[in-house]
Amino acid sequence: MSKKIIVVLGATNSSKGELSDMAIERLNTCYELFNKGDLILCTGGWGKHFNTTKKPYAFYANEYLLKKGVLHSDFLPFALSNNTVEDAVKIKEIVLTIQYDDLTIITSDFHLERVQLIFKEILDEFSINYLGVKNMLSKKNLEKVIKHEKNAIKTIEEKGLYY
Repeated sequence: MSKKIIVVLGATNSSKGELSDMAIERLNTCYELFNKGDLILCTGGWGKHFNTTKKPYAFYANEYLLKKGVLHSDFLPFALSNNTVEDAVKIKEIVLTIQYDDLTIITSDFHLERVQLIFKEILDEFSINYLGVKNMLSKKNLEKVIKHEKNAIKTIEEKGLYY
């Protein structure tokens, strides 16, 4: 049986630890892909823009999947990051220590291009499957995040990555 690692990139949660719809969309996709023997790696620590609680975002993601029936033993250590570049760096540290056949990264559709740009550089020796989960953002919020993504990509292309 092949072993895959499913990485769920962090999203946002409330000040009470309640996961956003975007987070739940990503986690539900992870759960749908998950098979016995697979491993799950949740990313996300703290940051003003996504998690201001005392527990890391990855804790809430982990708890959500546990409630759906995933076992504690199916999880890799958290990648306690506060941005996408740190996601890639910390994921690399973790997956280098494990034998696996397939690595899948789950994010949102609007975030996918930037994730691929960053991960292609930092995890260049890995073969990665990417999955951009369809977002359910309002038109106004989607326009805002797309603008942010385009600006972030432009900055990376002009200045490179710092890690």
